[in-house]
Order: sequence, then C-alpha cells, then structure tokens
Amino acid sequence: MQLDTLSFFDKVYEVAKQIPYGRVTSYGAIAKYLGAARSARMVGYAMNGSHGKDVPAHRVVNRKGVLTGKHHFDGTNLMQQLLESEGVEVIENQIQNFEVVFWDPSKHLS
Repeated sequence: MQLDTLSFFDKVYEVAKQIPYGRVTSYGAIAKYLGAARSARMVGYAMNGSHGKDVPAHRVVNRKGVLTGKHHFDGTNLMQQLLESEGVEVIENQIQNFEVVFWDPSKHLS
C-alpha cells in the first residue's frame, strides 16, 4: 500500500475518533470533510481496516443511514448492538431518525 494512501486512512481515523457518542456520520461526509468528496469508498476501506486502532467504526454508515459495514464486525449484529448501546435506534439495519443523530464533520471540526 502506498504511503499517501496510509496517510489518507490515518486522516479518516482521526475524523472518526471525533464522532460523539450516540451520533453517526457517513463515509461521504468524512470524504467531503477531507477534501476528497468522491472518495467515500476509500473511507469505507479505511473503516474496514480500523480494527485494533481504537476507531469507533460502528458510527460510520452510508448516506442513507444503512449499516453497510456491519459484516466487518465480529458477531452477527455487533455494529447494531454498539449503536443501540449508545442510544441510536436501528431497525432492519437502518438508523432511525438519521437526520437527528447525524454528525457532519464539516460543521463541527475546524
């Protein structure tokens, strides 16, 4: 893997670590914040590789609030269980009241 790709991943991890407890953001919102608006998929790859890095990857979902990364977590419903333990309601892999719990890094980070 190239060094510039790794540094992008590190930037993604730093943004993800800022997502408040009980809130979520999207792959695209992180990509946009990092100035790479068309790189939502790369943010997803970063989240997939975040195990053991103390990154709350369960708080990053797709732009519609769907738990698209859930198969990268150990256990059948671990991503949903982590979100629900923070008070985020999930029904059929979809975050409820997504616009209420959505956290936009562009509005909260400088």
